[in-house]
Amino acid sequence: MYKIRPFKEQDQPAVIELVLYTQNVEAKVGLSLGDQPDLGAINASYHDKGGAFWVAENDAGAIIGCIGLMQLSKEVGVLKKFFIAREYRGSSSKVSSALFSALTDYALSQCLTTLILDTPSVAQRSHTFYKRAGFKQISKSDLPVPYHYPDRDSLLFMLRMPRPIV
Repeated sequence: MYKIRPFKEQDQPAVIELVLYTQNVEAKVGLSLGDQPDLGAINASYHDKGGAFWVAENDAGAIIGCIGLMQLSKEVGVLKKFFIAREYRGSSSKVSSALFSALTDYALSQCLTTLILDTPSVAQRSHTFYKRAGFKQISKSDLPVPYHYPDRDSLLFMLRMPRPIV
């Protein structure tokens, strides 16, 4: 079992370990902590700028997943740092769906209309998840706002959020 909860400062080392292991050992992307300053300053990069960050924690208290939302403008957010420990991936565990739901619920509460994300081209299982969730692959010229990211042969995706019924 697991629970989804907001990030706490004491989660930082475990989140960094999960992200760097997945990026560099599993996917062999070659990103350092220095390449992604948001990872070393989660509260300042996410919470202090109108976004949010969540973790998935197993029954033993270990961090098994994470996801973040950065707000880029009044209507556009970027999905960041969506990582799940290998043994918790897949549709049977539902960790990824639960983290993604936390993010989209928050995005809707903030009246965001668009989510974007960048992901390494080698992360094909992730691409499948994003496409099932309604994301469409886009080119850099299709971005609705300026967005800078450490391009490691990355693909860009965009999701138009459902509009609330008034």
